[in-house]
Amino acid sequence: MTSDADRIIGLYERHAHAWDNIRSRSLIEGPWLRRFLEWVPASGAVLDIGCGSGEPIAGFFIRAGYRLHGVDSSPMMIGLCRERFPDMSWSVADMRTLALDETFAGILAWDSFFHLTREDQRGMFRIFRAHASPGAALMFTSGGSDGVAMGTFEGEPLYHASLAPHDYRALLDENGFDVVDNIFDDPNTGGHSIWLARSR
Repeated sequence: MTSDADRIIGLYERHAHAWDNIRSRSLIEGPWLRRFLEWVPASGAVLDIGCGSGEPIAGFFIRAGYRLHGVDSSPMMIGLCRERFPDMSWSVADMRTLALDETFAGILAWDSFFHLTREDQRGMFRIFRAHASPGAALMFTSGGSDGVAMGTFEGEPLYHASLAPHDYRALLDENGFDVVDNIFDDPNTGGHSIWLARSR
């Protein structure tokens, strides 16, 4: 029986253009993206896991002069990225099995990682570690407490899950990351809970 979490990939593929049309370009995430880049040298590359259609976040990094590799499970989303930024690298892949054989100075999972089950989220920290250069910045969004939260998109169930904050801290530490900053329900980014860490 297919779970709501398993349906996420198909949901975004079916509604890629609808999502792209409603995705705000106001970049309220901007202050946190700039903080993230404080830890990424100008010569470093950024891995955007769950990049969606490439706007506005991937575009922000590209316009700032960074080399970017975007990953999304939706071929439609990656197609939009390739149309917009043909000179960058784009991969259709499931983040849970990502193996690029490359490391990056910055790794971002903004509004993507939290669509995974809690068990799959735990497994992602090994993948973050495998793709992180020494001193790499890692930033991701989560929920504020342990549990599952359901939303809807285009009339379909939209799954979100989160571990408890102490679990994220333990997983970061176990996989060689130190927490740089963390905020819950940030009013300046529409209520996002954000983790910024750096690899040792």
